[in-house]
Amino acid sequence: MSSDPDLSAAPADKALPDLVEAQGDRLFSLGLRFCGNPDEAEDLVQETFLQAYRSWDQFDGRSTPATWLYVIASRVCQRFHRKKSGEPARMESLEELLPMGAGPMAVVPAGDGGPLDAVLRKESRKEVEEAIAGLPLEFRMPLVLKEIVGFTLAEIASILDMPEATVKTRLYRARLRLRKALEEALPQREVPAPAYSQQVCLDLLQAKQEALDRNVPFEFPPEIVCERCSELFSTMDLAQDVCQDIARGRMPSALRAQLLASFRP
Repeated sequence: MSSDPDLSAAPADKALPDLVEAQGDRLFSLGLRFCGNPDEAEDLVQETFLQAYRSWDQFDGRSTPATWLYVIASRVCQRFHRKKSGEPARMESLEELLPMGAGPMAVVPAGDGGPLDAVLRKESRKEVEEAIAGLPLEFRMPLVLKEIVGFTLAEIASILDMPEATVKTRLYRARLRLRKALEEALPQREVPAPAYSQQVCLDLLQAKQEALDRNVPFEFPPEIVCERCSELFSTMDLAQDVCQDIARGRMPSALRAQLLASFRP
């Protein structure tokens, strides 16, 4: 995650306004993805920052202030979740999420900035947002913290108090759910069956996921990646691009002003 100012030694009335400026937009984006509507997202942001303000003297500096803030946010999310009735549908198995056999696949058109590209991007965002909202909580939180807020896997493991391997497994399946959701928005065409054994394709998928974890290009010679894997990876890239677009959202100015006013001594 991008570095924020070192606030560990600052008093609460100085640290929290700086955290609002540094993290408020991303925390509001998390709230929207978690709650599904702006009013509840605002409630989540307010409660998170007010809890942080009241308990600032308990921050011991063993993590960054941003990581500590999202530990509080994750607990607030858990409490909000218990208030809600109903639960998203079960998470599909890896076999259900991967189009391993021959048949039609979603294809990402070359982005030319034209009207069709704009329509497809808009539809893609709608499908991705709905897919995020439909994830079970234990898959939604790692995905949002990684792809929208921008934490590393190690930071997410610390925030959610779970092994990094568990974070990775849940994040990987959540990414594949988003990729599958994009098939509703994108044109499709017939794509040949994988050129290699299923295990080779799974190994390439693992390498692709690890590249996404590190935000680095996936670099394999084209002759190694079959056409089916190539299209699969293109839709995964589009899903991540859409998540990054979502992350650029802004917290309402009235909420920002209200929070800043509440921290004045």
